[in-house]
Amino acid sequence: MSLADAGFDGSMKRVEAELLTDGGNEAVVRLPGRRFPGLLIQGDSLHILRDDMAEVVRACEHGDLTVAGESASLLLSNLDALLARYSAALEDHEIPRPF
Repeated sequence: MSLADAGFDGSMKRVEAELLTDGGNEAVVRLPGRRFPGLLIQGDSLHILRDDMAEVVRACEHGDLTVAGESASLLLSNLDALLARYSAALEDHEIPRPF
């Protein structure tokens, strides 16, 4: 997939954003004009999440529900950790959660 296919037109602009956590691999950031912050996940961390999900899919395709369940549990645990970091950052800054 090219950058154009991904919706990136090549232009970049600098904006000021609110950093609600330390930078780290998963930073909670609020961009200008947004009511709620988002979670900035580094590309390598995103790739790991994608690979974890692909492992679940492969195991399901091969009928290996034990491996699929174990992989899905690990993926859920990782997503829960991200959600906990996000929720804690919002709570620390007295921002209501959007969910």
